[in-house]
Amino acid sequence: MLARGRRKDYQPDMGHAVTLIEGDGIGPEVTGAAVRVVEAAGVGVDWERAEAGAAAAARHGTALPDATIESVRRTGVALKGPTTTPVASGHASANVALRKALDLYANLRPVRSQAGVKTRYDGVDLVVVRENTEDLYSGIEHVVVPGVVETLKIITERASSRIAEFAFRHAEREGRRRITAVHKANIMKLSDGLFLECCRRTARAHPAVAYDEIIVDACCLQLVRDPSRFDVLLLENLYGDIVSDLCAGLVGGLGVVPGANLGDRCAVFEAVHGSAPDIAGKGIANPTACLRSATLMLRHLGEDRAAGRIDRAIDRVLGASDVRTQDLGGKATTLQFTDAIVAALD
Repeated sequence: MLARGRRKDYQPDMGHAVTLIEGDGIGPEVTGAAVRVVEAAGVGVDWERAEAGAAAAARHGTALPDATIESVRRTGVALKGPTTTPVASGHASANVALRKALDLYANLRPVRSQAGVKTRYDGVDLVVVRENTEDLYSGIEHVVVPGVVETLKIITERASSRIAEFAFRHAEREGRRRITAVHKANIMKLSDGLFLECCRRTARAHPAVAYDEIIVDACCLQLVRDPSRFDVLLLENLYGDIVSDLCAGLVGGLGVVPGANLGDRCAVFEAVHGSAPDIAGKGIANPTACLRSATLMLRHLGEDRAAGRIDRAIDRVLGASDVRTQDLGGKATTLQFTDAIVAALD
């Protein structure tokens, strides 16, 4: 599924070296559940532990220590828990820094309806592809005069072209029928205009996949009216961040959807929800998003059979039992839910 970024020295009959970044808050709990389930599925993994986030900042003076970056460069693959980023002050985002340091330019968010998770919509099955390295997330901002702050939106032909190419190649591999580029080129004619120019050029090189465009606000409106009209959404960084969370809300929230950050040499798979410090240590966190991210990681490593076993086990537990965590209307603890997943492995 996720061939881009796979380690060239990977051999199916060997164990896998994977960097494990537990993160903050509930991070150690949900990544711990994922480690247990991956191992129960019979996959040999040498977990190399590394730090990132607020706890790392307190210990090392940086939210992303050099040792963590070097670990992911060495293993080529990481499973990451949520990290805390202070609002309007404090250290910079470890997530953004990690993506920049490793050039993880493609953010992939599959969004599918979950068995047994009742929402307003049935049969949602779409993919959000988000450019991951530039746009307003470049972090180039300064105070012009007191009371006036300027932030620069950076859109380049290189980044726009490669994320478009990634999206079309992913659609071709997965049998997806259409890509919709999401933009605001009616207002930002140069920056978003360049993005669209790159998407259109790439679309012409991939005629087997249909291509269309939609303004970002209209996209949000149509998503909540009828998400089935979309297949693959292709977006710049900021729009992708917002729209991917909206899409998660269509299927039950951030607690049930996975995420992957992919580059040409490295890949980081992560739960996309927050660190939830209010429930940290209480043993009630929902590990589903981290488990689904782990199955994306396993497919990236060529462990398709084990990934399928875990996905089916999650579907069985959510669809045919009352073992679910509080955020999904149940009373199960993280441990009880994880036990049920392990028991449901076929």
